[in-house]
Amino acid sequence: MNAPGPRRTRILALANQKGGVGKTTTAINLGTALAAVGERVLILDLDPQGNASTGLGVDDRPYSTFDVLSGRASLAQAKIATHVPRLSIVPATIDLMSFERETPSSGARHYRLRDCLAALTAAETEDSRTTYVLIDCPPSLNLLTVNALAAADAVLVPLQCEFFALEGLAQLLSTVEEIRVRLNPKLQIHGVVLTMYDQRTSLSDQVVDDVRRVLGDKVYATVIPRNVRVAESPSHGKPVLLYDYRCSGSQAYIQLASEVIERERRMRAA
Repeated sequence: MNAPGPRRTRILALANQKGGVGKTTTAINLGTALAAVGERVLILDLDPQGNASTGLGVDDRPYSTFDVLSGRASLAQAKIATHVPRLSIVPATIDLMSFERETPSSGARHYRLRDCLAALTAAETEDSRTTYVLIDCPPSLNLLTVNALAAADAVLVPLQCEFFALEGLAQLLSTVEEIRVRLNPKLQIHGVVLTMYDQRTSLSDQVVDDVRRVLGDKVYATVIPRNVRVAESPSHGKPVLLYDYRCSGSQAYIQLASEVIERERRMRAA
């Protein structure tokens, strides 16, 4: 039997064109949970609001994802270590708002991020290799999101347990399919994670049932509960796993990380 080759960096884009669905919260806490079990994780903040950066306590941002996409800095220069061992972030600034306007209209502009990531991984050694890149996309299907999807191996979709949960999901899935056909043939849907689940309401249970009926095994078994400690942690510049490890939100993100790793194993085997 041949020995397994070196493990490749896996790139997951966290995308949903709707805001307030827990996308940034999931990027921060899934990244933390993956790092806690030994993965080397890099979060790329592609949202001009920079909430993933703030949520990880990153205030000083000498370089940002805008500088990287504009060619002014490499990912290696721009990434910043966080308080979480093995977790780094390339922060965002409001400058990202001008990326689409300032980028020349050519086919190559869709691959800016892909090329930057390729340069990063090519320069890493096996001992220092980033094992997961999590891209926190903005809440819109703009050029930044297209760059993320063109660079990613798979898409992770946070979906809030609300009445209109499935509204707009069809558009996102259609966009993913279009990117797969036109720009990135390897792109897959990694999974859908249901967030802000409130066990006190029958609506949350109904949404969970509806989404599982429509999407089947694309939906992770783990459901992220609505939890006050999860909501409080960004104001302290900490992932919830550092803010309150024992709360239900922290335990849910640990379970989600386990599911992500298990799906990765199945994908590699396939």
